[in-house]
Amino acid sequence: MIVGTAGHIDHGKTALVRALTGVDTDRLPEERRRGITIELGFAPLVLEGAGTAGVVDVPGHEAFVRTMLAGATGIDLALLVVAADEGVMPQTREHVAILSLLGVRAGVVALTKCDLVDDADWLALVEDDLRGVLRGSPLATAPVIPTSAVSGAGLDELRAALAAAARALPARDAGDLFRMPVDRSFSVRGTGTVVTGTVWSGEVARDAVVRVLPGDRTARVRGLHTHGAAVDAAQPAARAALALAGLEPGDVPRGATLVTDASWRATRLLRAEVALLADAPAPLRARTRVRLHLGTMETGARVVVAGGGLAPGERRSARVVLDEPVVARAGDRFVLRSASPVATVGGGTVTDPLPPHRRARPWPREGATAEGRLRLALAEAAGHGVPRAELPVRLGIPAADVAQLLARAPGTLELGSRVYDVDAAESVGHRLKAHVEEGHRRAPLEPGVSLQAARAALGAAPELVEHTVAGLVQAGVLVTEGGLVRLADWAPRLDDGERALAERLVDALAAAGREPPSVTELAAAHGGAVAPLLRFMERKGRVAQVEPERYYAAAALEQLIGALRDGMVPGRVYGPGELRELVGVSRKYLIPFLEYCDRRRVTERRADGRVVGPG
Repeated sequence: MIVGTAGHIDHGKTALVRALTGVDTDRLPEERRRGITIELGFAPLVLEGAGTAGVVDVPGHEAFVRTMLAGATGIDLALLVVAADEGVMPQTREHVAILSLLGVRAGVVALTKCDLVDDADWLALVEDDLRGVLRGSPLATAPVIPTSAVSGAGLDELRAALAAAARALPARDAGDLFRMPVDRSFSVRGTGTVVTGTVWSGEVARDAVVRVLPGDRTARVRGLHTHGAAVDAAQPAARAALALAGLEPGDVPRGATLVTDASWRATRLLRAEVALLADAPAPLRARTRVRLHLGTMETGARVVVAGGGLAPGERRSARVVLDEPVVARAGDRFVLRSASPVATVGGGTVTDPLPPHRRARPWPREGATAEGRLRLALAEAAGHGVPRAELPVRLGIPAADVAQLLARAPGTLELGSRVYDVDAAESVGHRLKAHVEEGHRRAPLEPGVSLQAARAALGAAPELVEHTVAGLVQAGVLVTEGGLVRLADWAPRLDDGERALAERLVDALAAAGREPPSVTELAAAHGGAVAPLLRFMERKGRVAQVEPERYYAAAALEQLIGALRDGMVPGRVYGPGELRELVGVSRKYLIPFLEYCDRRRVTERRADGRVVGPG
């Protein structure tokens, strides 16, 4: 469980954390000298019935909102701190807006510095104003606990309220894919590079190999600590420090993400539901530059909404184009801040972290559920399908839930490592049949269409094509043979004119005997589609192709082969000149004929000539 503080500068967040945990989270000399929190601070807090929670103490100054965002993402429970003597201030409002945009599920409000206020009416006024600010936020019904870090008043009540809120929250799934955004990296003498962060999902064990994204470096986890104690594994929603072997601190900066599964990828394009705050100073246009905060990562971005921009208070589907790659998952929340003036203007929820192409259109609201996201992703992927291993990331669900979702989702088809839309598979079948029909129309004398060419023309994943071909063959629609595919009820046939021309060609080849004319010469002499007819007659056994441009009458070719066999003595090596004498043809015909005999194993070629082959 992670508890994150929020609130205006100097409202006593760090003092309250120190009073609750005994840990001073202002560890930097500059923080102690200036009396303000600059960097994130961390402390363990024991909550009755809920175990030990990790407390993330964030800066309250407006100049450090980006640091606050790095600490606030991934928290389960918010501890909003408002000073009783000042009440609601600018960063109070901004932090509440950020907590809402990040989807923080619950929280508790601490009204601090109550020892400085004696007027009960003033306290009531502050609380009333605070309730107005919290209206519509996750903290709308949160308990407000008057406290004093100096006197200790209200601390027990605050602990009890935090424990009750923590017990009401569902636990995160330890069996999910591991992911931990990095918020600090440093070097420890004798240990090496150490990174810290909140484990967003899954768990990581000592000696595990982690990937660092972006960059895709790998490292071994040589040591693990949570809440200052060495452990064998870090659980989800825990603060963790990992000692990494083989990396320098600069290799794992704030904004990097540690993962273990190959399903995670960094991306520069997100599809998301984006909302602009009602008090945003201006609409969000496609060319408007903003800063996007997701996890501990901050990068420049453009929000592209179909049909125009995004007006204050409006929520729409959009493409978010990023300057730098981030590691995201469906369901992740992000915050958008304007560059000038610097302010939080909106945020959103990732609906697809890995859209298939840069110009992918925004999704309709149907993509708000895992089943809707699955249906839309499969429809968009069409014949290419979606890798099953990507589904936990693209759908935003634990890996163990993918099988259940696929079982209940209608119209899905699993083949190998990918998942397809059944409609897309049927479309591939229709296109395959149409491709074969077109092949028969264009080459009516051929025995079929090249199966390899058909696969390439369909532009679908190989396993889907094979599944489609097998289904159509089983249904009696197609027949495959010798690398060709044809319609089951189709066969090449000659019309009367083609039959007469084919006979003339066979007669011409038979008359030419051992030195037949080429295909080009036959076409010039007889006209018509000579090559398809010759291939047709070859399948009938009437002619034989010896080289690409030359066919022989079957009887004449067998006579040549017989003359060659009769004249060669087994074991003796014959040169081309000797073989020419045996068969009685010129060199122009001899060499292609001998290569044909080599292919049929009538002869066998060696370095110094040819011998009788085993064929």
